[in-house]
Amino acid sequence: MVNRPIKKFRAANIEGAVWLNSKESENGIIGFKTVTISRSFKKKDDDTWRSEVINLRKSDLIKLQVVLNKLSNELFLSEDSYNKGD
Repeated sequence: MVNRPIKKFRAANIEGAVWLNSKESENGIIGFKTVTISRSFKKKDDDTWRSEVINLRKSDLIKLQVVLNKLSNELFLSEDSYNKGD
């Protein structure tokens, strides 16, 4: 049986997927969800698609949101003159 995500979301080359997992506990088998975030890209002078993936648990998502918000603020709201482009 192939494990497939129960839901996917994509924005250009960034994809998020929700996975249903299970593990055995003292009360029997319990289900839980995890998330993968991936970024697809092609290396320069290479026609092969590659992907970077990070696996996260539910408790990691709020931490990731906080860090991404801080990074976005630094990149988009900072008034430094170092680099105004991407």
